Parts: sequence; structure tokens; C-alpha cells
Amino acid sequence: MVSLPEELQAREAAARQRVEELQAEAEELAIQLEKAREDLSRLEITRETVAQVLAELSAVEAKPDVPAEDVPEPNETSAPHGSGVMMVPRWRDDLVVAVLPDVYRDIVEVIADAPGPLQAKQIVPRIGLPTTTAKIEGTRGKLKRLVERGWLDEDAPGQFTLARRDPGRDRANSR
Repeated sequence: MVSLPEELQAREAAARQRVEELQAEAEELAIQLEKAREDLSRLEITRETVAQVLAELSAVEAKPDVPAEDVPEPNETSAPHGSGVMMVPRWRDDLVVAVLPDVYRDIVEVIADAPGPLQAKQIVPRIGLPTTTAKIEGTRGKLKRLVERGWLDEDAPGQFTLARRDPGRDRANSR
């Protein structure tokens, strides 16, 4: 018959071995996850680059007399057929929020309805997403893109408002 202390020691040793095995698996999974993230990042960059090149080529084909370096950035809300890419156009006077992809439109509408600046973590639940870190970071990326394209302003880090449309704002030396 095995004594209780011996049985506990045997179970502890088995549990310790299982923990070590799981730790090794977790480390291997972490390596695989990092590789998968790198692959995803490369594919996203490639897709965006291809969409931009195709849009520029179609613009050049539409206006053959214009040199390629003089072609303005594309303003379409989607890339050429088949790529599935939705693009956020640069803001200009003749555009309305309806040209934005759905989630970007929702973000702009939430900010427009807010009494003051909002943070990504305040916007996420208002557009119907769970308040997980991944959703907040994804929304923050979309907010930054909207700032880059002139739809929003970021007056203080992480504080987003509708872009002010001051006369002459886009002109050099206006500030």
C-alpha cells in the first residue's frame, strides 16, 4: 500500500511535468502566432499596395496625357473590382459621410453626435462592438486613418473630434 505523502508526491511530480509540457507548447504557439502575425501584416501591406497601384494605373489609363507622377491619390471608396478593399477617401468639400465604408461612417457619426472629444474606448461600444482590447486598438487605427484623411482631428493624443473646416486651412502658411 502507498502512503498518502508518497501519493501526493507522485501527483505533484505528474502535475509539474504536465505544467512543463504545456509551457513548452505555449512557447511554441507564441512563436507560431508571431509568424502568423508577420504573414498577416505582409499580406495587408501587399493588398493595400496592389490596390493603390491598380487605382493609379486606372487613373493613368483614363487620362493617358497625364504623367504617372502627376496622378492624384485615388478617391474611390473601393478598389478595383475583385480585391474587396474598402478605401477611405481624403475629405474634400464635395464628399459626404455616406461615401465612407460602414464602420468608418459609424465612427464619424458617433463623434459628430458627441458633445466633446472622444477616445477609442468610448466609441467602440457606441458602434456596437465589444470593449475588448483588440476592438479598441482596431478602432484607434481607424480613427488615425480618418485623421490622416482629413475627416477627424486629434487635438490631444487619443482625443478625437470632427475636423474643423477653417477657411484656408489646407493652404500653406495659413497658420
